[in-house]
Amino acid sequence: MFSINCQAVSKQKVILWRDDSWCKEKIGMTFNSREEHLANIHFTDMQVKITIMKKIIITMGFGILPFLLSAQAGHIMQGIGATNMSMGGAATAQPIDINGALQWNPASISAFHTKQFSFNAGLFFSSPALSSTAPTPGGPFTGLTKDARGVSVMPALAMVWGNKKGKHTFGVSAFGISGFGVNFPENNMNPINLPQSEGGFGQIKSDYQLLQVGITYAYKIDECWSIGLAPTFNYSSLELAPNPLSSPSSTLGYPVSNKASALGIGGQVGIFYNSGKGIKLGASYKSPQYFGDFDFKNTYLNGSAAPNVTFKMNYPAILSAGIGYSKNQFDLAIDYRFVNYSNTAGFTAKGWTSTASVAGFGWNNISVVSAGIQYKGIQKLPLRMGYTYSSNPINSELAFFSSPATAIIKNGFQFGFGFEVTPKFTLNAMYHHGSSGGSTSGPLLNPMMITATNPYGAVPNSDVSYKMTTDLVMLGINYSF
Repeated sequence: MFSINCQAVSKQKVILWRDDSWCKEKIGMTFNSREEHLANIHFTDMQVKITIMKKIIITMGFGILPFLLSAQAGHIMQGIGATNMSMGGAATAQPIDINGALQWNPASISAFHTKQFSFNAGLFFSSPALSSTAPTPGGPFTGLTKDARGVSVMPALAMVWGNKKGKHTFGVSAFGISGFGVNFPENNMNPINLPQSEGGFGQIKSDYQLLQVGITYAYKIDECWSIGLAPTFNYSSLELAPNPLSSPSSTLGYPVSNKASALGIGGQVGIFYNSGKGIKLGASYKSPQYFGDFDFKNTYLNGSAAPNVTFKMNYPAILSAGIGYSKNQFDLAIDYRFVNYSNTAGFTAKGWTSTASVAGFGWNNISVVSAGIQYKGIQKLPLRMGYTYSSNPINSELAFFSSPATAIIKNGFQFGFGFEVTPKFTLNAMYHHGSSGGSTSGPLLNPMMITATNPYGAVPNSDVSYKMTTDLVMLGINYSF
């Protein structure tokens, strides 16, 4: 009797190990003869590539240009621009600047009574780390790979046409509302980053960006109440290497993809209340952003063409509610957001397909809490502090599938300030530090090990985990005219 191949590790190298007793115990598949075993080598080789790692990349972040991740809740940017970021992203009921107002509550732009233009740009630094452990007859094989992506740039552009005497306010924006990317190099000391020929994934590289253009309108019902709406138009792109959405070849492994793009559309509605006595309330609903399919053109590592594959990944609906309070020299803001991943294409499905490709992420809904305070007691120099908390959308049993999307930031801390150069021209700056609050981890998954009691093919005594910290420095200008 000969077993289907299993992997063993000798120091730094994974080898094919076909001892019947161990493989039968681990996989439960045997052959009746050596000839039958040899006849199934192609199937065996495919299992090797599937076995230690497999699909962990399908990323999901989004962004605009190469300005990936910023502090993130799930793969949602927690704030837009230096001022809103320094307030922890809270703006649904406290429109301190036009970027936060346009992003989180279209009705709140009625608070601006002049024409305002804003441009922001930031430098984003992250330090994700990916580790894995694979069981072997000689003991566990464990390794760590650090990201080699470098610095990303994050821009934001906005304009509002306010009118103090009118009831109508208009705005337009171009924001990167989601994005992420990793570059974990091939690493012979980490099971998940072993070359595909040795059972790993090799280099794991991803780049996901989402740029959203919004056209916003707010109507002031009376001195206290405003309503608003904003149709949104989206462009997203996604590049994966290897591409786990594709089925692997029995001899060539997983292919890499080109950068595929998709267009999407959605909208946002909101309501804003300003008591005139300090208390402000706001709520908004951003619909799912509905996208066309990504159409990936795939290539195997040897340069030969691979079958193409399509995948739909929408952006989730977000429900926001906030309260603000302003008195004397202080502005306070607290927001709560509910992000509906469980009903979003690309995130609802989970697990493997019948051909060993990834069906989807299987993310849970999350809650996000943002809080910020602005102190205006120093002439021409407002100071701001903010905090953001986000729950984790990833189940431990499915953590393997999200390994390339490591930008899960549980705690974000922000500090910023403005400098009023003239009554019409203000410079803003902020610094952010974020932490995942520990590791997201779960077992390695192998579709060849799926059973009725092991639906995702969890490999016993295995582990994959990732964590990260983020830092962002951002500058912005606001001009009123």
